[in-house]
Amino acid sequence: MTGFTPRRLLVLAGALVSLALAGCARDIPYATLKAKYATPASRFLTLQDGVTVHYRDQGRPDGPPIVMVHGFAANLDAWEPWIARLGHDNRIITLDLPAHGLTLVPPGYRVSTDGQVEVVDQLTRALRVDRFALAGNSMGGGVAWSYALAHPDRVEALVLVDSVGPPSGVKRKGGPPAIFVLLGNPVGRAMLRQINPRPLAERGLRQAYIDPALVTPKLVDRYVDLALAPGHRALLLAGQDRPRTPVTAQTLQAIHAPTLVMHGAADTVIPLSGGQALAAAIPGARLIVYPGVGHVPMEQIPERSAADLRGFLNQVRAEAAVPRPAASGR
Repeated sequence: MTGFTPRRLLVLAGALVSLALAGCARDIPYATLKAKYATPASRFLTLQDGVTVHYRDQGRPDGPPIVMVHGFAANLDAWEPWIARLGHDNRIITLDLPAHGLTLVPPGYRVSTDGQVEVVDQLTRALRVDRFALAGNSMGGGVAWSYALAHPDRVEALVLVDSVGPPSGVKRKGGPPAIFVLLGNPVGRAMLRQINPRPLAERGLRQAYIDPALVTPKLVDRYVDLALAPGHRALLLAGQDRPRTPVTAQTLQAIHAPTLVMHGAADTVIPLSGGQALAAAIPGARLIVYPGVGHVPMEQIPERSAADLRGFLNQVRAEAAVPRPAASGR
């Protein structure tokens, strides 16, 4: 991603020109964002490392818990279509990761997968949720399977929705979205710190959602506004700290939680081959492919994808409820 190939230089130049023409954008005060995007269900909790996490604890309070983790540049609102369909029977906890949404971080904070895993762990323990199903989309999928590796006893089931995985070397058809070209080199990252993110947001959302009718002005406003929260751009563009141990397909073989991999066949952000590789690497994982669907099935086809998740979790819970035969002694 860091090489300056002719194609990437062309994409980079075009993106920078369009963004320069769009003008610069200043940060939006946090109080303004909170007034606009917090809901009656919003809660805030300061964790041990100084992160004040924005989360929502919705659905049936005594239902089996599901924790949902959003993707890069998104926020917890991405899960609302599933909450509307699954909340009658489940307790659903969603959160904004550091550098996203309405979550605040202390000075000097560095974004990392390990740090995101720790936020999920501290929040769920504070809410006294000991064992839960864990779902993640895109970057949040990486947080989810990393959590399953770090805390296997706490994960009842794992759901990976168009999730990142170990580096595969598989090229996307048509090349990567422009935002990833910009993020992949220092010139692009320097420009992204200053310019208006709306043109890139609109383009990236059209690629992710496939259906242009879903890319509403309200959706674009949310992505752009929250990207302009104080400090968010600097944190996101600084890049993530690398994991202490390189992740490979063999790494995922240590996951033993029942796993469902859901992937849109038309995803141009993470190609279907990525989902197939995840399902092949995780023992016993089930793969569901959605033809014509992009990067966010929970938003693009919420009814069908929520039904698939419900069926999967019902099966996992039914199997867990069946008593195992006692070992016979001699």
